Amino acid sequence: MAAPSGSVNCEEFAEFQELLKVMRTIDDRIVHELNTTVPTASFAGKIDASQTCKQLYESLMAAHASRDRVQKNCIAQTSAVREKNLDDLTLLKQLRKEQTKLKWMQSELNVEEVVNDRSWKPPKNE
Repeated sequence: MAAPSGSVNCEEFAEFQELLKVMRTIDDRIVHELNTTVPTASFAGKIDASQTCKQLYESLMAAHASRDRVQKNCIAQTSAVREKNLDDLTLLKQLRKEQTKLKWMQSELNVEEVVNDRSWKPPKNE
């Protein structure tokens, strides 16, 4: 799934995290997508497997790029808010909250790496 057409709300971490969860649907369903994309022997002549796989690949790459863009944009926004208000002592509590949110957003990049790695590894036959 691509990023929503409107702007992403980076203010609330729970909303940010929920958006990423929805955007990761294609990765969560990768085995199902592969099973429905690659034709069985009886359908091999009716479906262009290489074109279908190419479309799945392009969808996966677009989803990864979209999530990467959203994550880095929110990290940049949160960092800018933190940096801008560093000397304002009245906002110290808010800054701590922003720093915590920034760390959570950065940890989502690590989650993203795991999700992407899992999507690109072939399923194991058991």
